Amino acid sequence: MPQQTRVLLAKLGLDGHDRGLLLIAHALRDQGHEVILLGIGTTPNMLANAAIQEDVQVIGVSMLSGSHMTLVIDLIRRLRESGAGDIPVVCGGTIPLADRSALIEGGVKAVLGTGSSVEAAAASLIAWARDDRSLPLGDMASPAAQDMT
Repeated sequence: MPQQTRVLLAKLGLDGHDRGLLLIAHALRDQGHEVILLGIGTTPNMLANAAIQEDVQVIGVSMLSGSHMTLVIDLIRRLRESGAGDIPVVCGGTIPLADRSALIEGGVKAVLGTGSSVEAAAASLIAWARDDRSLPLGDMASPAAQDMT
């Protein structure tokens, strides 16, 4: 069995559509990874605190509400302020192309847009958790990661 990875998944803000996130959680669990699911209504502060307390290797955030530029960037800021800025954050959902590079510049490691498969999302999370550039990194990954491939 492959090495187990601790993954934290959440929906930031008031977005109530969690089906995709639940499918990713099941896929990761089926692969033998440990998944902590905070689900709907999570704040950036709650997510940052949980990531630190649970000693996770990667955070996956699903955003369908359009508040990604505020909430995800706030999450990154809180992680950095808490000394946990090294925990990679992967974001997925309905994120306009125009916002993806700003999220990457703000510290998000990869952005997975609509149409990404559950398998691709799970693989991207594990790749970032393990710092493994041989695995899929996402639709759009940070320039540093692209340079290392």
